[in-house]
Parts: sequence; C-alpha cells; structure tokens
Amino acid sequence: MSADQTTLAFDWSCRVFADNGCGFPSPGLNSFIFKPMFTVGGIEFDKPMLLALVTTVVVIGIFWAAFGKAKVIPGKLQMVGEAGYDFVRRGIVYETLGKREGEKYVPLMVSLFFFIWIMNLWSIIPVAQFPVTSIIAYPAAMAGIVYVTWMILTFRKHGFVGGFKNLTGYDKSLGAVLPLVVIIEFFSNVLVRPFTHAVRLFANMFAGHLLLVMFTVASWYLMNSWLVAAGAVSFAMSMVMILFELFVQAVQAYVFVLLACSYVQGALAEHH
Repeated sequence: MSADQTTLAFDWSCRVFADNGCGFPSPGLNSFIFKPMFTVGGIEFDKPMLLALVTTVVVIGIFWAAFGKAKVIPGKLQMVGEAGYDFVRRGIVYETLGKREGEKYVPLMVSLFFFIWIMNLWSIIPVAQFPVTSIIAYPAAMAGIVYVTWMILTFRKHGFVGGFKNLTGYDKSLGAVLPLVVIIEFFSNVLVRPFTHAVRLFANMFAGHLLLVMFTVASWYLMNSWLVAAGAVSFAMSMVMILFELFVQAVQAYVFVLLACSYVQGALAEHH
C-alpha cells in the first residue's frame, strides 16, 4: 500500500468537470486508515487512538465535574450527570439484573455506556469526524472486558463443573440429543457471543460512517456544475444521515450494555 493510500483523505480538488480530470473520490477502506500523528515512548498514536484517549478524559471529566462536589440540592451539571447515571442504572442494569444483584455492576455498565456513546459521537463532531468504534479493535477490547467478567462470574458462582453446565445448557432430560446441544451451546456462548458482541457495534458504526462520508464527498463533488441540484440533494441526505447517526450512536451504546448485562445475568442464574 502506497503512502498516499494510508490516510483518511480525499482529493478535494476533484469535482464534476474539474480540469485535473480526476473522478469521484469514492470512500472506502482508506477512510479508516490513518498515519501516526506522533510517537510517545515508541508507541505511535493515530487519530482514533487520540480520540479514544480524549474520550476517556471527557467521560472522567464529566462525572468528576458532576459528582466531585455533589450537593443535596443538585446544580444543573449534577442533574445532568444523575440523569445519565440513573438512565443506565435503572433503565438497563436494574431491568436486567434487578436492584440487589445489579448495583455492584452499575459503575462498569455506566462507564461502558458513556465511553461507547462518546466514541460514537465523534463521527459528527467537526474536526474529529470519525467514530472510534468503527475500528474493530476498540469494540473488541470492550467486548473482551465483558467476556472476561462473564467467565469469571460464571465459574466463581457455579464452580468448574457447574460453570461448564451453565455455559453449555447441560440438561440430562435432553437424552440422546444432549451431546449435540452441549456442542452447539458451547460454540454459541463461548466463541460466537464475544465475536457478535463486538461486531454488532463495529459494523453499525463502520457502515454509518461510510454512508455519511459518501454523501458529504458527493455534495462537494457535484456543487460546482449544473448538477448543483443533485449536490443539494446529496447535502440534504448528509443532514438526514447525521440525524440518523445520532439515533444509531445512542442505540448501539444501549444495546452493547444491555447485552453485557444479559451475559452477567446468565452467569449469575442458577442452573437447573
């Protein structure tokens, strides 16, 4: 791959009837590949890594500002922080795990929700304009955290044999089909679940960003000719896509945390 193919960049001089003769710079995988911006201690930081670090600072900063000096009568920022915290605690964790079992997992789930949501939001923020979760490594890392938590809870709660039964749906009453069920459930729970947990978030954000970039670039490409009407339609679609992405970004954070809670709930459930 040549050097000019390793950056998130389009030739903005490319337009309909442009003198340079270049065609429509269609977005593709080049939209998700970045050159390192700087190096610290031998580690190269590119744009997604920097946005992930900024996200960490933003999430910590928001909750520190909201709850660092919490008051009985909350101010505006504390009210916003409490609303966000309660949305995840009551709307996701309590609904899935119950108040008694779920309370201890609220900090993890709140952190995951807002970390994912803000990493998604970078897609529509000027200058940033990139959803970090469209790089598979980031959803995979968070799905890995959930997976490890799930496995630890499963075997801590049920022991080795009980944990194996919990993961495989072991039930003697199944009779002759028991071995088949055990294999299918083991494959589904232990191998497929963490994969789909990560890919669901990644694929939605990848596709959404690609569509948004396509309509944005198409708007610029068409605007300098008699096809300006088509460019206007493309620009309108860009605005529609931004609104749609706002919805999808929140939904994907919600679904990721909801699934994480369901895995924890399964780990804590008594095997019959």
